[in-house]
Amino acid sequence: MADSEWVTMTEGVKRRIKVDGEKMMLVEVRFEAGAAVPQHAHPHEQISYVASGRMAFTVNGEAVEVAAGESLHLPSNVQHAARALEESTVLDTFSPPREDFRGK
Repeated sequence: MADSEWVTMTEGVKRRIKVDGEKMMLVEVRFEAGAAVPQHAHPHEQISYVASGRMAFTVNGEAVEVAAGESLHLPSNVQHAARALEESTVLDTFSPPREDFRGK
């Protein structure tokens, strides 16, 4: 499958599906410096790998900084948010796939 089209998530944040499988999905997310995804939760287990830049995550109210080359595991239904400390690219793996991301 070719990469999907870019979708704007919030101001300064866009995503596209890189690989869409039966039980997993890989999503590329690009952040402008200072851009953020507000606090949310979902039933999907998530692993976020910071490919470039530096990110500040809030997970269940705790601050976690993740730099390029590092990753973060987010269990199902855990409240989390993300903010780019500098221009950043993050690869998010979701299991099961995000149906709400498909076809958008």
